[in-house]
Amino acid sequence: MKSRGKKLYEGKAKTLYEGPDPDTLVVHFKDDATAYNAEKHAIIEGKGVLNNRISELIFTRLGEIGIPTHFIKRLNMREQLVNKVEIIPLEVIVRNVAAGGICKLLGLTEGEALPRTIIEYCYKDDKLGDPLISDEHILAFGWANPQELDDIVSMTMRINDFLTGLFAGIGIRLIDFKIEYGRQYDGDMVRVVLADEISPDSCRLWDVETNRKLDKDNFRRDLGDLVDAYSEVAKRLGILHGKNEIPKRSKPVLVKSD
Repeated sequence: MKSRGKKLYEGKAKTLYEGPDPDTLVVHFKDDATAYNAEKHAIIEGKGVLNNRISELIFTRLGEIGIPTHFIKRLNMREQLVNKVEIIPLEVIVRNVAAGGICKLLGLTEGEALPRTIIEYCYKDDKLGDPLISDEHILAFGWANPQELDDIVSMTMRINDFLTGLFAGIGIRLIDFKIEYGRQYDGDMVRVVLADEISPDSCRLWDVETNRKLDKDNFRRDLGDLVDAYSEVAKRLGILHGKNEIPKRSKPVLVKSD
């Protein structure tokens, strides 16, 4: 049985293909790294392999604690099989510590403790720059209904609790992360499930002792080798066990935008 069919969509970091069954998709993790709404773009060999493996582990663990996800199984080093879902057009951002956009928006100092965990929403639209929105916008424009939004908030807080503990156990501080949700249909039944990925591409991860950044800020800010940082996360999670397993790669190749 073939694992994937025709290409359906190509995004900044992943490509979607038809799956072996009508209700499935194959997700291919690319080596593309982008920042600032794709204004900065490079090909970093090995990045896709690491994100695929890390996301597989996290989605599997979340499934084990009862978080419904679209993930079915990893197919190979770069691809995984997922259930087809209708993506809810929201980026859900969880902030535990001040970093990134909230510092610029509110004049906070990076690394400053927040009064409590904050959940933010952005409307998924690259042309608009994924603008920050409120739950009032979500409900008014019908991007999610009240029950779906309640489910999203409840699952997001559980995911944050789990990930905070998972990373703390390997000496990593979870600063913030971005997740997406989708609607999975089964006849007349529909439920909200976690979709997309959870990897160093979508999380800010700092070493507890040194505050070394083990995430995409290495690429955004030219702080160091992205694959080395992601490999460190994978090793601490028990995915990589030695240097021979770290993806071989050449120097990053910058891609000029048109």
